[in-house]
Amino acid sequence: MNGVQSASDAERVLAGPRLAALLPAFPPTGPRPMLAMAAGFCVERGADPVACGEPILDGVHRDLLDALEFARRCTATGAAEDELPEPDEKIIDDALLARLGGDVREATQLALAWCAVEQWQPSALAVLCRSAEVRRRHASALLPICRDLAALERHDLKCLAYALAVLDDEPLVVLHRPTGTGFEIRIGGIGDNFQLHTLLAHVLIGGGYIPGTRPSAESVRLATDPEPAQGRTQAVATGAFELLAPDGERIWNEGLPDDIPVVEGRRLLVLDEPTYQRSWNADRFFPHLPGTAELTRLLTADETQTWLARTTPGNAIRRPS
Repeated sequence: MNGVQSASDAERVLAGPRLAALLPAFPPTGPRPMLAMAAGFCVERGADPVACGEPILDGVHRDLLDALEFARRCTATGAAEDELPEPDEKIIDDALLARLGGDVREATQLALAWCAVEQWQPSALAVLCRSAEVRRRHASALLPICRDLAALERHDLKCLAYALAVLDDEPLVVLHRPTGTGFEIRIGGIGDNFQLHTLLAHVLIGGGYIPGTRPSAESVRLATDPEPAQGRTQAVATGAFELLAPDGERIWNEGLPDDIPVVEGRRLLVLDEPTYQRSWNADRFFPHLPGTAELTRLLTADETQTWLARTTPGNAIRRPS
């Protein structure tokens, strides 16, 4: 780590893939997350995220699975004393290894994975947030097991889960209830629904397709600019819609575009008037990941009604007079 921190950017570009390539043969009981972090640091300074992505995310995959196996063995008997421990290497002792069973080396590997899984996040985010290709290759396999481990409530894996859930080149059908209009919008690189909300308002209100107050130029820039903001800003974005699922349930701004249900092969989102005024800091969740939202087509009235038939009656859109 001292070496990559003191190196030039040109040296880091060369070193990143070489460091990442060491990971598959690195001992599983060794500090692999630290080696991955060194490679990830190089990616942050210009090394190729695709070249570094596979070995880093294969390591993440392995430790996520090992951490889940650790949890399974710890709770196998269902006894009260089988409560999952905190992920701290201080817990690793002879009693814990005996509780896990198997040979000592394997048990140690599982325990270290349980304790170190959060340490993989910086390197994983370095490659995931800088390459749609890396996300395409690895996210679908990693996301379910990341969520399974996070559900045990012993690790903070929110950033990793959000990065793995980012949608790229994703078609979205959007129905605007107050005006009875429908749109096809293609989105990508959006880290959460706060960012999605801003970009939908920019495309639809800013484009003159529906009435409302367009988002500020600064909030749009922060959502889309390839260059990340330098530190936290004071820019504020204001809510323009209520985001609803086809069944009428709210899609929370704190959630993800991945939360939008798929209906007949397309994600289907209903927009309604906001039930109350809300605003939020306009900085995007992932500073190094710019979002995109592009209007690809206006739906005809008949198409809009066809999509409406796939929603609950409570989402029925009034036809314009």
